[in-house]
Amino acid sequence: MQEAPRYVREYVEVTVDFTPEGVMVPRFLTWEDGHRYEIDRIRGVQAAPALKAGGQGDRYTVMIGGKERFLFFEHNADYGDRKIGKWFVEKKII
Repeated sequence: MQEAPRYVREYVEVTVDFTPEGVMVPRFLTWEDGHRYEIDRIRGVQAAPALKAGGQGDRYTVMIGGKERFLFFEHNADYGDRKIGKWFVEKKII
């Protein structure tokens, strides 16, 4: 019997621009192996859980290389800390 795939949160480096209004606009995602992917377009942003890997944050629905992907921003609970949060993707491990 084949096991169902499992997912984990994979924290990634994201290059972000900010609009004059303070909106975060992710531009590039750097994978764990150093490969850098350009985010072609942002299709939407909403507060949502990472259903496969667990966790809560802002879910960015992005287009990378013509494929739709989810990119999550996990807010830091310590308001006022220099670390405002971390970016992650859901990585399949099985």
